[in-house]
Amino acid sequence: MPLIDVRGVSVNFPFTPYKCQEDYMSKVMECLQKEVNGILESPTGTGKTLCLLCSTLAWREHFKDSISARKIAERMDGVEMFPNRPMASWGKADKEGDTPAYYTDIPKIIYASRTHSQLTQVISELKNTSYRPKVCVLGSREQLCIHPEVMKQESNHVKVHMCRAKMTSRSCLYYNNVEEKSTDKELTNTILDVEDLVKNGNKHRVCPYYLSRSLKQQAEIIFMPYNYLLDPKSRKAHNIELKGTVVIFDEAHNVEKMCEESASCDLTPYDLATAIDAVNQVLTLQASTAEKSGLSEDFNIETTNPGLKMDVADIAKIKRILLNLEVAIDSIELPSNGAGLTKPGSYIFELFKQAQLTFETKTAVLDALEQIMGHFAERNSVFTNTSGLQKLSDIIQIVFSRDPPEGMSSFAAEQNIAKHYKVHIHSDTNIQKKKQRTDPWSSTTSTKQGKILSYWCFSPGYTMHELVSQGVRSIILTSGTLSPLSSFTAEMQISFPVLLENPHVIDKHQIFVGIIPKGPDGVQLSSAFDKRFSPDYMASLGNTVVNIGRVVPHGLLVFFPSYTVMDKTIEFWRENGCTNRIEDVKPMFIEPKGKGSFNEVINGYYTKVNDPSINGASFFAVCRGKASEGLDFSDTNGRGVLITGLPFPPRMDPRVILKMQFLDEVGKRANGIKCLTGQEWYRQQASRAVNQAIGRVIRHRQDFGGIFLCDHRFMSTDARSQLPLWVRPYVKVYDNFGHIIRDSSQFFRKVQKIMPPPKVKLNNSCKDVCSEQCDSKPYSSNAISSQLTNSFMRKANTLDSHVPSLKKRRIDTSSSCDGTAKLCVEYEGEIQSERKKPLGLLEALDHNERKAFGEEEEMLVGEEKASRLSTLSLQHDKRHDDEQRGNKKRIKLVNSLKNEPLPDSTLNKAEKAKLYLVAVKQTLSQANYHQFTQSMQKYKKTDDFDSMLAELGSLCTGDPLKQFLLRDFYQFVRPHHKQRFDEACRSLYGLECGFKPEHALSNLEKGTLMLNATKEKNESGACALSATQNSTKNTTSQLDASQLNKGGYHLNSGVLRKEPLKQGDLLSKDKSEHQSNRLKDYLDKVKEALGPQKYQQFFASLQTYKKTDNYDNMVLEVVSLLTEGTSDFALLHSFTVFVRPHHKQQYNQMLKELMGISVEDTLRQQKH
Repeated sequence: MPLIDVRGVSVNFPFTPYKCQEDYMSKVMECLQKEVNGILESPTGTGKTLCLLCSTLAWREHFKDSISARKIAERMDGVEMFPNRPMASWGKADKEGDTPAYYTDIPKIIYASRTHSQLTQVISELKNTSYRPKVCVLGSREQLCIHPEVMKQESNHVKVHMCRAKMTSRSCLYYNNVEEKSTDKELTNTILDVEDLVKNGNKHRVCPYYLSRSLKQQAEIIFMPYNYLLDPKSRKAHNIELKGTVVIFDEAHNVEKMCEESASCDLTPYDLATAIDAVNQVLTLQASTAEKSGLSEDFNIETTNPGLKMDVADIAKIKRILLNLEVAIDSIELPSNGAGLTKPGSYIFELFKQAQLTFETKTAVLDALEQIMGHFAERNSVFTNTSGLQKLSDIIQIVFSRDPPEGMSSFAAEQNIAKHYKVHIHSDTNIQKKKQRTDPWSSTTSTKQGKILSYWCFSPGYTMHELVSQGVRSIILTSGTLSPLSSFTAEMQISFPVLLENPHVIDKHQIFVGIIPKGPDGVQLSSAFDKRFSPDYMASLGNTVVNIGRVVPHGLLVFFPSYTVMDKTIEFWRENGCTNRIEDVKPMFIEPKGKGSFNEVINGYYTKVNDPSINGASFFAVCRGKASEGLDFSDTNGRGVLITGLPFPPRMDPRVILKMQFLDEVGKRANGIKCLTGQEWYRQQASRAVNQAIGRVIRHRQDFGGIFLCDHRFMSTDARSQLPLWVRPYVKVYDNFGHIIRDSSQFFRKVQKIMPPPKVKLNNSCKDVCSEQCDSKPYSSNAISSQLTNSFMRKANTLDSHVPSLKKRRIDTSSSCDGTAKLCVEYEGEIQSERKKPLGLLEALDHNERKAFGEEEEMLVGEEKASRLSTLSLQHDKRHDDEQRGNKKRIKLVNSLKNEPLPDSTLNKAEKAKLYLVAVKQTLSQANYHQFTQSMQKYKKTDDFDSMLAELGSLCTGDPLKQFLLRDFYQFVRPHHKQRFDEACRSLYGLECGFKPEHALSNLEKGTLMLNATKEKNESGACALSATQNSTKNTTSQLDASQLNKGGYHLNSGVLRKEPLKQGDLLSKDKSEHQSNRLKDYLDKVKEALGPQKYQQFFASLQTYKKTDNYDNMVLEVVSLLTEGTSDFALLHSFTVFVRPHHKQQYNQMLKELMGISVEDTLRQQKH
């Protein structure tokens, strides 16, 4: 690796750095050497994280080397190398340059980012360097705990207290192993992220949470999320020592918000009510315990409850404090206009004093709340909600976060804290209202609406000052979007002597930036509050997106100011046909609000973007949303970003209003010092959100893309000045819409010729997709069905290969017994004994299923065959499992589909529906798929065939692939509509659905036909029985006679013959063989009626039923197979011979409901 000299320190860098990377490392080094703070902005894609890690770790090694050099010099001069020191010195270095005196002076590095996923990326980057420091990653119990009982708990605070209880009692084996394993070199000398910690925790049976805390003691660099640093409660919980450390905030554009939120809190009526109820439960329990123990009424004696070291009087005091706080909040009068009431920050202390909550009492109250929560955790009280207790504990710690310094009064300390806060009280409009209690301790039940008490911090500097007061050496804030730095520095309220605004590593021909003030129709583009929902604006914006989408290759990102604006705009487009036009250019994918389906949507977008048969895709997202940060939109995933407006914060939100007022008040008290005004802050919030969205496009040195700012307000000098430094030189305003289409088209044509093609990469969503075989085949129901059907046979073939114990039980492969005979034998032997099972079942199944696979499988022998089948099974099972989990199975659609009816499938209806929807989802865009599912649901509810056909037909026009999907929908059309659907497909697309008259029959009509067929069969039963006996005479000799005479009564119930069996017949060898022949004869008829493939599924269902005794699954499979043709109904009727005794009644009832006749009815008819 190249060795770079940066301010006298040698830095190992993976490659020769660019100029901007050298500048960045120089600024990092300046902060570390001078022990000062810095704000460093470097665009995404410039290698910021790599530069930060290499320069910081190089400086630390240099720092350590200087100590060694000094020690050697001292020893040569006869000076004691390690004089006694009472404790480590974390103070500043010796005044003679940057030469420390002791090894304990070497600072630890604390590296913080917003999320653990971002930290995982940083750790991955660290592994690519030559540096191997001792590393620790801090996480919560939510992420790291592996104890099964603790993991089951839903709320995090319950996990915390249950974990502590188990740790204290030494009842957690994982925790007990921490001390022993914490010196294991595999754990201490390896760079581990959160996932690695959990993996090694399970491997070594050691607690990952406490292991990480143990590794922290010797770690040289510690990774953690922001809130662990910024929140004093979290800092205390994780025992984070800041003195002498270097603190780095990566992705620091979020730090301002996190500083305020970590110091703010909201107390709802529900929080108070649940806390009071929890305390009341403990009080009742303790009072009952005291009474039973014969204690005196003054409750002056401690109880013997092992988990709670509080007497009844102390618990009663806690309850009284909470009740007083509730009364104090309820007594506040709010204005009638519903705007809420705002008070200065000091008001919170006045309010809490009414409930006896002060600096003097807060420690005792917090200890009591901790004990009560721990008590419930030990008892594992799942019916007790302790979230209110935890919320109160957090609020008390926030309000009284800084104890008064020695010599300062409580009042002065309160005023010092209060200047950073405001108190806001407003009505609780949440459905989750305050509980009504009949407790005589509580105040009289109030009918007033509950009130929320909000204690909001509006000064990020308050939290930053707290970090500085802990004695940190340097604080470095870095991100790709911090501009303008002057206002960011003012908000932090601490000095930042080192500042950097880095340019990008790209050249001017790699970026296009255009401001579009008007749409193609000349309508002004403005997302201002009073214009954002006007029809003219939304229509013009839609036309703009359509035209830009035609120009931008591959992926186009479209960012809206908020979810509300995006939803209403897209709804307008959908009603006016604009979405169809966008879909024709680039299929639409829309960012969901929830986390659950986001991965599915984004992976669908990635797939469409890289589909060579279409012109990419479009992703519609929200500024400050999930897609605006941390996602991979490099190269083809994001060739263009379109910003639809300036995402200002909600102007009427109380917190936004109070923030602006707070800044204006601070400015008035500043005595001429330049401060950020409320209006400036408001504009900068929008600018930073825009800059973050813009940063999605250019992600590395060889990347390129276009930026389209579609709001006339971007034309203002102020708005343009707040764009990133690397963007400003290329901004051009286009008054004529045609000119931007011309210039952007030329840009993309030229840049694609100049720039090298992007490296082919496999998206996470595509790693486990269909194999080459799957991708090479066109979509058809038959193809999918045959794949899944084969999986049943492959699993049977490979079972004994995966279970060694079964190999010992294999019989000779040359045995003449086939699968059918073996199944008959096993059903007859089932009732004999659970311990004595027939041998050779798996080999018999092997032989039977090899015939179904075809002659090519017969060419394989021995282990080679087992190996091949095992590989096929494992490959197919993985694809099938991935498809079941969602979002991992891709079906490649090609234009080689044949114009033929949908072939019969061997799958049941549920599997057909699932696979069909997967195909639809892969073919249609997200918006069209949503409309498709709505049409299906509407058809199911209303039975409106015409409406369903019109809606689905509109989605499937133009593209032959979609037309075939419409044809395949035939299988889900209701019987009385099938003929019309078939005719419609013929007339619209010339496609046949394979309609047959029997497809239009209802279950009742099918039952009537089946009954008639059964009667005809009964009339010729005797002749058929005689023929059956003669035809199976040779096969009978192949069966194992020792097993045929041990069947139960349910296998010889006489369904297939008129004369009843006698008791002696059941024990007769001849009779048993005769019955086995009847079973085989029945299975032969089933095979003839269904064909080889469907018979294989029928056979597998029988085998599964035999093993699992799962009646419901069996009957669904069998009924679906034996009701497709009227000739099969008699086989369904006779299937009762295989139904076990405890399921006979259910089966007969099912037959009666389906066909109007049961087995008993048939037997009675035969007797008469």
